[in-house]
Amino acid sequence: MIAVTGAAGFIGSNLAHRLARDGCELLLVDRKPTVEKLPNLAGLTIANVLLHDEFLDRLESNRVSPDAVFHIGACSTTTEANWPFLVETNVHYSQRLWNWCAARRRPFLYASSAATYGDGRQGFDDRTHPSLLRPLNLYGRSKNDFDAWALRQAEPGRPAPPRWAGLKFFNVYGPREQHKGRMASVVWHAYRQIRRTGEMRLFRSDDPAIADGEQRRDFVFVEDCIEHMLWLWKRSAPNGLYNSGTGTARTFLDLTCAVFAVLGREPCISFIDLPGDLAGRYQNHTQADMSRLHGAGYARPPTSLEEGVRRTLRDA
Repeated sequence: MIAVTGAAGFIGSNLAHRLARDGCELLLVDRKPTVEKLPNLAGLTIANVLLHDEFLDRLESNRVSPDAVFHIGACSTTTEANWPFLVETNVHYSQRLWNWCAARRRPFLYASSAATYGDGRQGFDDRTHPSLLRPLNLYGRSKNDFDAWALRQAEPGRPAPPRWAGLKFFNVYGPREQHKGRMASVVWHAYRQIRRTGEMRLFRSDDPAIADGEQRRDFVFVEDCIEHMLWLWKRSAPNGLYNSGTGTARTFLDLTCAVFAVLGREPCISFIDLPGDLAGRYQNHTQADMSRLHGAGYARPPTSLEEGVRRTLRDA
């Protein structure tokens, strides 16, 4: 039995569906799913479901014992300002799962984030120690704090899961993210805006050296992230932190034009100012250094942005 936390969310539900197709018995863990999230679980017939607090209680009282834990659940709102809530949700909960997997000798794979890299001045290399990184928001800080804790726990002589990996997800997009609202990918925002208004509004650049729409992100299709996770679970790659991206930065204009192309429309794009809560905290450039994963033996090429957008929207 494989446990997946955050199973009703975007990445977690896509992972659960992939594991189900592979014939795995699943233990799906999440907070009480909202009406908007329930469609993400449709079709998962070989699964048990637990609320996230109940899952911890049952783990620590030896009433459930999964063969591996994929910890995707978190508060992923990048504008969240409640630091104690982020610490409890993104750090302490993760520590308790780590400790259980270490004691029971079970694999532990968890979601970190490219938000840990901040403005990118230290680069986007997953071998950079978390102590050198300066996230731009509290969400990124909480993820970075847990990464640093995990590396300390993994030092020789301390208890750690026999196989573990923290995946620094870059700008993930794909199916089953319609519930995310403001936190949904630009692919979904573009799709909705274009169908509703005929145009797409992008944020103006807040950097004089970058033209409007030329901000670049490493946009990665969710199925590629799942391939990274499953490969690290099944192979004897070194334990540690791994970037989960494509290794190529593309512009927001590229992405938006890809959505227009899928819809069969000519691009119509305008620009708006950054909202106040994003000013000074917006990543204008991200690009995963994928050399560590490739060096461990992973060789599958990433899905192109245009193909990923097409596959995301084909059933929308």
